Amino acid sequence: MTLADKRVLVTGGGGFLGRHVRRELERRGVAHLFAPRKAQFDLTREADVRRVYEAARPQVVIHLAAVVGGIGANRESPGRFFYENVMMGVMVMEHARLAGVEKFVGIGTICAYPKLAPIPFLERDLWNGYPEETNAPYGMAKKMLLVQGQAYRQQYGFRAIHLLPVNLYGPHDNFDPASSHVIPALIRKSVEAVETGARELACWGTGNATREFLYVEDCAAAIVDATERYDGPEPVNIGAGFEISIHDLAELIAELVGFRGSLVFDRTKPDGQPRRSLDVSRARAAFGFTASTDFRQGLSRTIEWYQTHRAGQALPA
Repeated sequence: MTLADKRVLVTGGGGFLGRHVRRELERRGVAHLFAPRKAQFDLTREADVRRVYEAARPQVVIHLAAVVGGIGANRESPGRFFYENVMMGVMVMEHARLAGVEKFVGIGTICAYPKLAPIPFLERDLWNGYPEETNAPYGMAKKMLLVQGQAYRQQYGFRAIHLLPVNLYGPHDNFDPASSHVIPALIRKSVEAVETGARELACWGTGNATREFLYVEDCAAAIVDATERYDGPEPVNIGAGFEISIHDLAELIAELVGFRGSLVFDRTKPDGQPRRSLDVSRARAAFGFTASTDFRQGLSRTIEWYQTHRAGQALPA
């Protein structure tokens, strides 16, 4: 599929990943791009979903809109995370089908993988157990997008694909301590510790859990690559193909920021899933995607962006 001459709807286009996907689509020549904001269209309401399709008349839909957050936010609002993500997925895809959309790109989450899935995560293991408890409602809600897409493909011939990005980081991330993920949380804590002259920096958990991280611009390129070149029913991991412990991550961020104090791990806080690392061979074989951004370099760019834009903690939307 060549996207340049298509009308493309990107839900969640004003979000962290969405703004980078929009930029990548524009870079590839997409002129008819519609990226509504929640203030205009609340996609948990069917009337608003219907209005989006009437306004955009899309031929391609990339569904990025989601209610997301770190471990703390998932523990605090599991019902909201489940309900709003399920409702958005179900209605956005159903109205895409009714509107005759040519291709639907669903964005899932590696939170859908079983808590103790073998490392590296293979797409075939997605159904071999229940997700890690702290983010299971969110993971299961996003997993339903895969089920819906496969069912619609089987019954209606609807061209839906499902991508599973690993943890993302980069410029324009969410640095709100109440809802941020681990990298922006640690960057903010480290910067503030340097500014206040703190001797210690508190980190959640034991530090033993591992994660894999993908620079957001690489993820955006992968999503557009898949939109153009992948048309299979099976989900596809999108990642960088490595893992790092939270302890080593915190040390690296502290080093890059210039914090010279001690890291203190609060073992009363949850680690979340013990390990996360993806097998990314399917993405490479299916549409030629390989992450290109060095992790240390990507962290440095993210830190630089945060330090440049954090005037009074009011970061640009």
